[in-house]
Amino acid sequence: MLSTGDTAPTFSATIGTSDHESFDLEDHLGSGPVVLAFFPGAFTPPCTNEMIALRDRHDEFRDAGATVLGVSADSPFSLGAFREQHGIEFDLVSDMDREAIREYDIEIDIPELGLYGIANRAVFVLDGDGTVTYDWIADDPTNEPPYVELLNEVEAA
Repeated sequence: MLSTGDTAPTFSATIGTSDHESFDLEDHLGSGPVVLAFFPGAFTPPCTNEMIALRDRHDEFRDAGATVLGVSADSPFSLGAFREQHGIEFDLVSDMDREAIREYDIEIDIPELGLYGIANRAVFVLDGDGTVTYDWIADDPTNEPPYVELLNEVEAA
């Protein structure tokens, strides 16, 4: 499992917007910390709560020089609609092929909901070189990350 001190895998995917722009993590490294917030699924209550909490703190992350990115296995269409509905200003990345989810070793199944191969809720902070400076992985995907601790780590980076 990926943890603090490891080099984070880079990946390519699609941004959840109406234009379905290409995304490459390498393009975001080097200009300040990158917060990768993996979440199981758009429009679910815990994921909505998490993305809104990050949205509400987005100015603080931006003031700390950080780029916040939400990542899930949802389609770009779903993520675009989710982003628009909740006024999320940061990019939501569609990892439909689960490349990042597997590389970061956070793939889970929730059979009772019919969900397989989705992201567990996890947050990684990467420095400009792509080294993990902070990691948090949920014991239960309904748990939300410790937002104050996360922001403190980003500000210290």
